[in-house]
Amino acid sequence: MDQAPRNSGAQRARGASPDIVPFGAADIPASEKAGRVGAVFESVAPRYDFMNDLMSFGAHRLWKTAAVDWLMPLPAWRVLDIAGGTADMAIRIARRVGGAGAMTAAGGGVTVIDKSAAMMAVGRQRVAARGLGPAIEFCAGDAEALAVADGVADATVIAFGLRNLTHPARALEEAYRVLAPGGRFLCLEFSKPRWPLLGPVYERYCDDVLPRLGGMVADDPDAYRYLAESIRRFPDQKRLAAMIEAAGFGQVRVRNLTGGIAAIHSAWRL
Repeated sequence: MDQAPRNSGAQRARGASPDIVPFGAADIPASEKAGRVGAVFESVAPRYDFMNDLMSFGAHRLWKTAAVDWLMPLPAWRVLDIAGGTADMAIRIARRVGGAGAMTAAGGGVTVIDKSAAMMAVGRQRVAARGLGPAIEFCAGDAEALAVADGVADATVIAFGLRNLTHPARALEEAYRVLAPGGRFLCLEFSKPRWPLLGPVYERYCDDVLPRLGGMVADDPDAYRYLAESIRRFPDQKRLAAMIEAAGFGQVRVRNLTGGIAAIHSAWRL
């Protein structure tokens, strides 16, 4: 499999500096992206999960469940939920293995790592409300420079977070570094529709409907315009698979969901 470039084709065509990265439809200095993305998620955090339901007609729940089913976690696993914010994936993983009691008794647990304090505040409330606190902890951190020792995790997962990072390739390298040999990596992310008639309809929905919903429900159309534009510019299934392989992973596999609107990438540290 060919190694995917770390910068977009559009940047190479213009001869752009590697310090220029995409932010929605714009290209900005890499030093600015984390701050801008952080502002987006600080704004939408209180309504983030509700908006996910509204925007995807509830499909994101099915996608996350499918990802956890494919992960097949065990109670003793130490899992890092990278860019996990509101703990949607962490909650599903803990429940999948039998709840907080089963996980802590086996010595396992999930650590949610995220830069956004507002998103993690929502996550902490959700975890506490479900009685999963003993199995799920939260840590402020950078996905591109994890404050985690080498080889300590049994699994690393990232759901709908990779495209928001300044340098996704660095985050993939970090996800590989912290995995123990034989550990599993799973990425759930928006991707490119594979059904011919679905693509134009989906693009129109992202361009027109998402910002309007963001304005009406979350009072922030610009945030949801950014989210829609970030989906369009993110690598497709094949390019992302190549990036994962370039980070060192083996046995990279892809499963398309809802015609490719979303996709799960699975890989292993061999």
